[in-house]
Amino acid sequence: MEFLAAILSYPTVVYTVLLGVVLVYWSLAIIGLVDFEHSGPDLDLEIGGDVDMSLEAGDAGDAAPTSESHHLMDGEAHIEQVSTLASYLVALGLGGVPFSIVASLLVLFAWLISSIAALWVLAWVPTDILRFLAGSVLLLASLAFAIPPTAFCVRPLRRLFVTHNAISNASLVGQECVILTGTVDEKFGRAEVPAHGAGYHIRVIAETPNPLKRGDKAIIMEYDEAARLYRIQARE
Repeated sequence: MEFLAAILSYPTVVYTVLLGVVLVYWSLAIIGLVDFEHSGPDLDLEIGGDVDMSLEAGDAGDAAPTSESHHLMDGEAHIEQVSTLASYLVALGLGGVPFSIVASLLVLFAWLISSIAALWVLAWVPTDILRFLAGSVLLLASLAFAIPPTAFCVRPLRRLFVTHNAISNASLVGQECVILTGTVDEKFGRAEVPAHGAGYHIRVIAETPNPLKRGDKAIIMEYDEAARLYRIQARE
């Protein structure tokens, strides 16, 4: 009962809720409704069209930024933020695996640390005000102390997510692949192209309805250069 009270009270309840979100997310990933390898910061931004920088004579001093230029600046700012986040993750030893795995491990270890500290430390804090202040410190400290064990767990996982690039993306067209996700639709899917060693893991899509499911074989029909993915169809 003390443990249950600890995980349902501040600050551990914050990580308890996040852990519940993580469990739901991975349940959806197992049945193929989300693509865990491509969750997290997305660097593929559509910045927008050409920006008209020309000004009429005499209007240069009164010209206001166009909506396109605002869109461009917002896109560049977002790219810079994502790049900064990626550099922080690498510096902390959390790079090389999908962001969803890093976030899940951080939440898990932070929840464990916060739960134990709530039982052994917060229980001795005398007043509610001091307990709230100590809990706020514990909330941040748990996340900080969760980084080393997360980095330790991430290290051996990196080899599983090494990107294997084909000599030419188009060279895979016409080859057979094996579906890795529960389903494949117009939005996402994952497949493996058999090769010597580990094979190639590729992003795939297919028109729906289709009978494709995990373990089925399909034919790669074309490579979409813009989207950087392959269009496939079920074997007849």
